[in-house]
Amino acid sequence: MNREEINRYRYFLKDSIRKTIDFSQTDQSRGVTAPPIQKPYSLDAKRVDLPTTDWEEVFTISLSEAIRNRVSRRSYGDEPLSLLELSYLLWATQGIRHYAGKYAFRTVPSAGCRHALETYLAVFRVEGLEEGVYRYLPLTHELLLEFQTDHLREKIIKASFDQSFAGKSAVTFIWTAIPYRMEWRYDIDSHKVIAMDAGHVGQNLYLACEALGCGTCAIGAYDQEYFDQLLGLDGEDEFVIYAAPVGKL
Repeated sequence: MNREEINRYRYFLKDSIRKTIDFSQTDQSRGVTAPPIQKPYSLDAKRVDLPTTDWEEVFTISLSEAIRNRVSRRSYGDEPLSLLELSYLLWATQGIRHYAGKYAFRTVPSAGCRHALETYLAVFRVEGLEEGVYRYLPLTHELLLEFQTDHLREKIIKASFDQSFAGKSAVTFIWTAIPYRMEWRYDIDSHKVIAMDAGHVGQNLYLACEALGCGTCAIGAYDQEYFDQLLGLDGEDEFVIYAAPVGKL
């Protein structure tokens, strides 16, 4: 083991780094306009409205039951997800609860309400959707078709270091980070809390899956460069940070 490297990464987990930051020099303190809370897109791009309903009436599992049953699942059936079920999972992981001025409060916590994550979906079996890669637009609760490509399943599996269940799902969630959304406010203290935010999102997905009779298994081991290239990301200002296949049991 490289003790110096281990200690450096342990330091990342601590809050000690805050002592070295002059918060009066952050872009927020300097009056720089905040970055958009959702990645921009062309108004001509193909979008899909997501259905909504009273979630409590449709998905009635208790919170304690969802917590007790939550487990990582890597085997999925062939049954597709409905668009309503996918809509619920997206709402549960990044949906907007309400607005307050320039802030959009979501169903998961985020440091300073900065929400540095974007949600991409590799869709394989969802009723009403063609196979392809989509992006969730939380401000309007829509899906944006990013692109379609041959052999998408194989490419997602390759991006996940050949973990085959990543491409055998009905849909695979892929979260990216846009670090500047957080850096604008917290400077170099941002990166620890971005990782925390990803954990909040992942746990909400696990619990929401229990309500649908679905399984999921979060993936933290992936080919960073290949995954970023697959999604058309620059790997610097936006890059993959987490993934999770979802399928019916």
